[in-house]
Amino acid sequence: MGEVRVLVFWGYGINCEQETAYAFKKVGAIPEIVHFSEIFAGEKKISDYHILCFPGGFLDGDHLGSAQACSHRIRHLKVKGKISLWEELIGFIQRGGLILGICNGFQLLVKTGLLPGGKYLGTRKVTLTYNDSARFEDRWVYLKVPKNTQCIFLKGLEELYLPVRHGEGKFISESIELLQELLQNGQIALQYIHPESKEPTMEYPFNPNGSQEAIAGLCDPTGRIFGLMPHPEAFNHFTNHPQWKRLKYPKVEGLLIFENAVTWVKNNVL
Repeated sequence: MGEVRVLVFWGYGINCEQETAYAFKKVGAIPEIVHFSEIFAGEKKISDYHILCFPGGFLDGDHLGSAQACSHRIRHLKVKGKISLWEELIGFIQRGGLILGICNGFQLLVKTGLLPGGKYLGTRKVTLTYNDSARFEDRWVYLKVPKNTQCIFLKGLEELYLPVRHGEGKFISESIELLQELLQNGQIALQYIHPESKEPTMEYPFNPNGSQEAIAGLCDPTGRIFGLMPHPEAFNHFTNHPQWKRLKYPKVEGLLIFENAVTWVKNNVL
């Protein structure tokens, strides 16, 4: 069986590329950290990889809004003067590749129109905006995986406990009708839940940003494009858990998301 190759983007303000690559490596993939400029210069090709990952950070310093400037770079800047990175991404998706966007990467996926995808691919129908708390939220949250989700990255998972750290994480849909469509299609991948009721909540701080329907993650109809606000790469060892001294070897839940992606590629592509 061949190797699962992962392209982890960096540059222009991304700052979580090292731990993201480390998480993929821990679950058996071969990650490579690649600067955006290497792609635009044609030095690296996304077609050489099975999984693309847009990590967290502050692309372009959040000027014009989180990931806004980079979304235009992707849509319009030509790769080696020929076609845009957007066109290459569409080809990558059509060939069955996986795309993961974490925090700032999730913001990038919705700003470019890669999410919610499907018939809406390329159009901005949802967004992530300023937290209701009007502050940067840095805390751990309880998460639920809806039973009908199509997300490949979350197969077999029910609940997760992961850290968030963002200032613009509030999920908003263009309309109530679209929101209901996403729910029915199984595109709502993660929801913030109350630690006691285990149900989606709008209560702060369990829902740290005020997202509609407590949405913390979204996938496209195929389940192969996934964006989430929490940082799974930041829970790559049991000592990352805030109560690791009280709990004996807590499950390293962050790695499960990366493991699912790598397993899917091994079973369906290689």
